[in-house]
Amino acid sequence: MAVAKPVGKLWLDALTMTVVPLLFGLILTGIAGAAGQAAAGGIAFRTLILFAVGLVIACAASAGIATMLLGVWPVPKAAASLRPSGDVPALAPAGDWLTGLLPTNPIAAAAETAITPLVLFTLIFALAASRIAPDRREGLLAPMRGLVDAMLVIVGWVLWVAPLGVFALALQVGTSTAGGALGVLAHYVITVAACCLGVTLLALLAGALLGGRGPLAFLRAAAPAQAVAVSTQSSLATLPAMFQAVGALGVSEAASAVVLPLAVAVFRVASAAANVAVTVYLAHVHGVSLAAGTVAALVLVAATVSVAAVGLPAQVSFFATIAPVCVAAGVPVGLLPLLLAVESLPDLFRTLGNVTGDIAAAAIVGRNAPVSPAASPRP
Repeated sequence: MAVAKPVGKLWLDALTMTVVPLLFGLILTGIAGAAGQAAAGGIAFRTLILFAVGLVIACAASAGIATMLLGVWPVPKAAASLRPSGDVPALAPAGDWLTGLLPTNPIAAAAETAITPLVLFTLIFALAASRIAPDRREGLLAPMRGLVDAMLVIVGWVLWVAPLGVFALALQVGTSTAGGALGVLAHYVITVAACCLGVTLLALLAGALLGGRGPLAFLRAAAPAQAVAVSTQSSLATLPAMFQAVGALGVSEAASAVVLPLAVAVFRVASAAANVAVTVYLAHVHGVSLAAGTVAALVLVAATVSVAAVGLPAQVSFFATIAPVCVAAGVPVGLLPLLLAVESLPDLFRTLGNVTGDIAAAAIVGRNAPVSPAASPRP
C-alpha cells in the first residue's frame, strides 16, 4: 500500500494533466471544422442544428433518468468507502456560478481547471474562427491539431502503463472495500446501460415520429444496423448498414450521403448521455449534490465535448470526454480508471444508441428531401 498509493496517484495525475490542452484543442478543431462543413449547404446546416438540439436533449434526459434511477435504486453502501479522504471540491453559489460562466481571463480559467467557462470561451472562439478567412483559419487550426496530436502521444504513453496504474488504484479500493467494489461496479454498469437504452428509445421515437414513419417501421429498418452496432461496437463499421437502413426508410441518397458521415463523426448522442450518467453516478458515490445550475453546466459541457472527441481511441475518449464533465460538476475523477476497466459493457449500449440516433437524424433531415426508395447504399 505504501508503494501503490503514490504510484496510483502519479499515474492518475499524468492522465489528468492532458485534459485542459486536449479540451481546448479538440473543441477548437472539432467545432470550427463542423461549422466549416455547415457552410457547404443547407442540408449540412440543418443537420448540425439538429445535432446540437439532440445532444442537449439527450444529455438532459440522461441526467433525469440517472437521478430517478439512483433515487429508486441507490448506490450500494460499499460505495461510501470509495470516496476520497480529502474534501470534495466546493461549487460556487448559484449567483456566482451564473456570473462566472464567461471567464474574464481564459488563461486563468485553464490554470484553475474551471471547465465550464473554459468550454464556453473555447466554443465562442471556435465559432469565431470558422468565420475568418480560410487561409488564416487553417493557420490557426494547424498548430492546434499539432497540440492535440502531442497530447494524444502523451496519453498513449500513460495508457501503455495503464495495467500498473489501474492495479495500484484497484489495490487501494480493494483493501478498503473488500468485495464491495464488485457490487458497485455492477450497479454502475446497469445504471449507465439503462440511461443509454433510455436515450436509444427517445432517438427511435424521434426518428419515427419526426421522420414521418411509424415506430415499428423505423425499428424494422434500423434493426440490422443495430445488430451490427452491438457486434462491432463501432459506429464507423456500421455505416454501410446505416445506409441500407435509411434507404429502407425512403431517405434520399443525397440527404443520407451528407447526414450519415457527419453523424458518425460528431453526433455521438448516446456517448454524450452516458458521460452525463457517469458523472451523476460518481456524484452520488461521492455525496456531491447537483443543483439545477450544475446539471445545466454538465449537460452543456458533455454535449460540447462529445462533438470535439472525433476519432479518439476508446480508452482516450473515455477519460478525455468524461473528466471535463466531472470537473464542471465538482465531482472527483479518481475512480474513472476503475470504471474504464468495465467500460466494454456499457460501450455496447453507447454504440447502439449512437447508431440509432444517426439513423433517426437521417430520417428527420431527409423527410422533406426527394424520396428515393431504391436508393443504393454508399459504403
